[in-house]
Amino acid sequence: MYCKGVDSETAPSPEHALSFGQAADCYDTVRPSYPREALAWMLGDEPIDVADVGAGTGLLTRALIAAGHRVTAIEPDPRMLDALVSGSAGLAASHRGTAERLPLPDGAVDAVTAGQALHWFDRERALPEFRRVLREGGVLAPIWNTRDETVDWVAALTDIIGSSTGERIAREAAEPGFLGPGFADPEVRIFRHDKTFDGPGLIRLVQSRSVYLTADDDRRAALTAAVQALIADHPALAGRDAFSMPYATYALRARRC
Repeated sequence: MYCKGVDSETAPSPEHALSFGQAADCYDTVRPSYPREALAWMLGDEPIDVADVGAGTGLLTRALIAAGHRVTAIEPDPRMLDALVSGSAGLAASHRGTAERLPLPDGAVDAVTAGQALHWFDRERALPEFRRVLREGGVLAPIWNTRDETVDWVAALTDIIGSSTGERIAREAAEPGFLGPGFADPEVRIFRHDKTFDGPGLIRLVQSRSVYLTADDDRRAALTAAVQALIADHPALAGRDAFSMPYATYALRARRC
């Protein structure tokens, strides 16, 4: 049987926030992209200027470019930013920088997005920066892919690896006042999609998470062994060459006041 009870991800910290660069290639391969319909709901169908903040390796950036938007990517980790630039044709611009001190002039963009990233920011400092770089009527649009834990084997995976702060914040961010006085109360919609994995791919997904990347060797081994046992023993996974991970994508939009 697979084991349970391995510690969950901790609260955001600089160590966790900058841990992903060591696994940039893995991250880019195993993490899901974002549903096109979610981006259309957040930003509309007409091309606009977008700052994608905490852009990582460009999973959201490339989806925004594919939707026709003019995208400036901002990312603090140089290894993630290098992967983004090399893999994101059609990028309008890129900058190494942080949400708390955006390297953009006032009123530079129509929208600010953050894919799997808002929970890493110091909101008290980042939200005024978002408002500063947004044009009048601009929109703040964070988005999160969260595992659909109504599916039994996915819930079992969460028992092993825990829930991240981002997965919790995705559910809290629509609360009134969460985005401060500079933005209207956000609207939220949930979109469903999935990503296909084989067994090694599911292990690589776990190895792309900060709970693994910041762990010592013993804890990494325990996490890997527990996921291997889940794949071998769970009736929904055992003996299968491939399976689908279901995701619930939380998309938010909030207008600049």
